[in-house]
Amino acid sequence: MTETADDLSAPLGQDKPRRKRRLRLPFTAMQLLAVLLGLFLVTFAGFAIFNKDPLGGEPMTRIAIKPATDNAADEKPAAAGHGSEAKQEGKHETQDAPKQPGEQKTVTMIDGSTGARHDVVIGAGDTADKGDASAPPPVMAGINPKLLEKSRYGMIPVVADGLKPFNVYAADADRAKAAKMPVVAIVIGGLGVGAAKTTDAIMKLPPAVTLAFTPYGADPGKLAERARAQRHEIFLQIPMEPYDFPDNDPGPQTLLTSLSTDQNMDRLYWHLSRMQGYAGITNFMGARFIATEPAMQPIIREAAKRGLGFFDDGSSPRSIASQAAGSAAMPFGKGDIAIDAVPTATEIDRALNKLESAARERGAAVGIASALPVSIERIGAWTKTLGDRGILLVPLTTAMLKSKSS
Repeated sequence: MTETADDLSAPLGQDKPRRKRRLRLPFTAMQLLAVLLGLFLVTFAGFAIFNKDPLGGEPMTRIAIKPATDNAADEKPAAAGHGSEAKQEGKHETQDAPKQPGEQKTVTMIDGSTGARHDVVIGAGDTADKGDASAPPPVMAGINPKLLEKSRYGMIPVVADGLKPFNVYAADADRAKAAKMPVVAIVIGGLGVGAAKTTDAIMKLPPAVTLAFTPYGADPGKLAERARAQRHEIFLQIPMEPYDFPDNDPGPQTLLTSLSTDQNMDRLYWHLSRMQGYAGITNFMGARFIATEPAMQPIIREAAKRGLGFFDDGSSPRSIASQAAGSAAMPFGKGDIAIDAVPTATEIDRALNKLESAARERGAAVGIASALPVSIERIGAWTKTLGDRGILLVPLTTAMLKSKSS
């Protein structure tokens, strides 16, 4: 009974073991995840800011390098006991064996950040039979050989006997008539890449329309040659660094503000060698480069020395090209209106009307456009009635010379 009474009088729940207190962290899992994410973002931002890589986004090529081998070392020595005649025969074969063409090839590799050059011998293998892919482009038809100078990439323009490429390759125009009435020039850019659109521009637009070719494409020289055969004046577009490079990359061998003058000059020579017969050069993109005087000035001086004109497409309001060309006594022109910034028929027609108004106000105006089908169609239709409205369509060089004289 005593035990029963004790059990009945004992407080309920006193015989249960105490629970151990669970360890609680001073933060939640979501807070921990947020901190880790923040650390990752800070690390990434620090790498992007402090890791200087001016050539980020530049195309890179990997090649397999095979060390040069001596064929004689691979041959087993003659077996003993063959006598002196056999030894003399083996010696004769080793000395007189002709070296196979294309067996070895020396490639000059340039470090883009330092400009250091390294000559590397690589095995050419069967490529010798297929032709050298890096061979300089052939000289185009109708080119004055006196106005060409050999570079390590191919032939580039030069002044000779008082003749300048700007004057020799400028398209024919009635400049006396152009001096007395408003004139308009149209420049179609981005050609050479895409044979179909380039051919459309060449064949569907009047000869007075100037065509600007990029240095890229399988054979830009062949298309440029065809354009000249149709009496179009041509300019060469030089890829230059935009503000958002390398996210927006014009292409291989782009001129960069981070490179030295010698490095950019080497790249310029590569571009100049891709074709011939152009009256001048123009920027392809390049809002940052064309606004950076230390980088742009040497390019302008070199082009002026070679007898070329320079056309600024007008895309960069900070461009110093006009001042640089003026100090170099170089023919210069600048784009006034981007005709197909909005590539619809209505907006293109509106831009062409603005171009007419600018020509009447200033005496000369230059419009730029791409080779979009709608652009070619609207520009072609517009040029057919331009003369009836008292405005003369002229090549770019004629507009450049008129602007300089006015």
